[in-house]
Amino acid sequence: QVQLVESGGGSVQAGGSLMLSCAVSGYSYSTYCMGWFRQAPGKEREGVGAIDSNASTSYADSVKGRFTISEDNAKNTVYLQMNSLKAEDAGMYYCAQGPMDDRGRCLSFGYWGQGTQVTVSS
Repeated sequence: QVQLVESGGGSVQAGGSLMLSCAVSGYSYSTYCMGWFRQAPGKEREGVGAIDSNASTSYADSVKGRFTISEDNAKNTVYLQMNSLKAEDAGMYYCAQGPMDDRGRCLSFGYWGQGTQVTVSS
């Protein structure tokens, strides 16, 4: 059984930084993807980025150069370091786990955490 628990959300001023953590209990896939998603009020959920079991990362254009995803396998934790935060980065942030396909892509996520809230004030 996979359980994902996010933490680290909070309130920060624009230009500031936050690090979110996702504690992972269980991996359902031999090759996997861990993704970060966010959802602002009234908006659809969007992908922020992902890291796969080969430690390859990918990011949405809107966060490239500002956000970094990393994984500490010893601690079974995935991190999302967010720098130079903007008002539009605010929302509920979720981590998720899914399989990596045979082309190394992260296309689907079946396990989700409960989310952690990020507020950015200007």
